[in-house]
Amino acid sequence: MPYSLDELAKDIKGILKDHGIQEGSDKVCYYVQKALMDQSFIHNNLKDRDDQNPREILYEDPELGFCVCGHVYNQEANGSPHDHGSSWAVYGQAAGETEMTEWEIVKQENDIKLVKEIKKYVMKPGDVKFYNVGDVHSPIRKEPVRLLRIEGKNLDNVERSKIKEL
Repeated sequence: MPYSLDELAKDIKGILKDHGIQEGSDKVCYYVQKALMDQSFIHNNLKDRDDQNPREILYEDPELGFCVCGHVYNQEANGSPHDHGSSWAVYGQAAGETEMTEWEIVKQENDIKLVKEIKKYVMKPGDVKFYNVGDVHSPIRKEPVRLLRIEGKNLDNVERSKIKEL
């Protein structure tokens, strides 16, 4: 039976209410992966869109504030090192591959965090990764990709850190 966006949102909400993200992140990742393994979920929710705005909020919880977002990149996209401010995020790769780099904050000068690379890996379809508040990472997408991202709060309203590579 297909897994729906409503079911995913309900499952995530239950985990966050019962356990919070620190204790429940593995369970949230499980449900994101369940959605990614369902081709009807991907077809229904990660539709082609204008590359000018690859992110679409599919669901925003009115009580807890978390968002389920679909990202569709039809061409190469290189992200610079960033965090999600006061929010956490779960990335789930639905199609294509994303080379992800994780960064360590080694110094802070005024309001700029200086970072160095600590780890690189490739996210393939079905892969899911939790990034806690303050975790710094950067994606490189060399081909069209589709991904699902759960944000602890709507990142449109979150101030992010200024980050610079050493």
